Amino acid sequence: MTVSHPPLLDEGPEPAEDRRHMIRRRWLTAITILLLIGIPAGYLVISAEQSRESGRDKAAKYSATGLTEGWPSKLQRRIYEVPIPGKSQRVAYYETNNWRASRLYVQFLTSNEGLDTFLERLGADPADLKDRDITIGERDQDVVSWDFSGPGPWSGLVHEQQRPLPTRSVTVDRSDPDHPMVYVVSKTTP
Repeated sequence: MTVSHPPLLDEGPEPAEDRRHMIRRRWLTAITILLLIGIPAGYLVISAEQSRESGRDKAAKYSATGLTEGWPSKLQRRIYEVPIPGKSQRVAYYETNNWRASRLYVQFLTSNEGLDTFLERLGADPADLKDRDITIGERDQDVVSWDFSGPGPWSGLVHEQQRPLPTRSVTVDRSDPDHPMVYVVSKTTP
């Protein structure tokens, strides 16, 4: 038994697309391509520029050499055990880190009472300061551009502790007898 199918209707050639419909279709295609490709591409360009700017900011921050005006963070002061007395002025700091040692450089202007408090919190005594003793080496002076060639009078001490606790080198400039300028290098090693 054979099944017969109805004959296919031959509708003839498709009618030509009218011009308005063709233009509308092309515009929709162009808009679709713009939305699917153009917007993500634009987003990538903007994102890349923001990332580049962020990288430049970070590079500038971490390649800075020299002191930064202001107080080191509480965490830095605690890690390096540098108890800056309250009401100190002209406070500045700089931190360096590498696989051998980490250092925090700090300077501040304080009163004689503030210096005594600082030394006490350090575990030292004002009598431990040795006259004409600049305890911060030339290498560390060069890192932050400290110049200890002035008339002073200068005094200093090194407060060593067992690892991993930091060793603090302190140099004091008493050119203003009522307001000593204190320079500290606190070094930790793993």
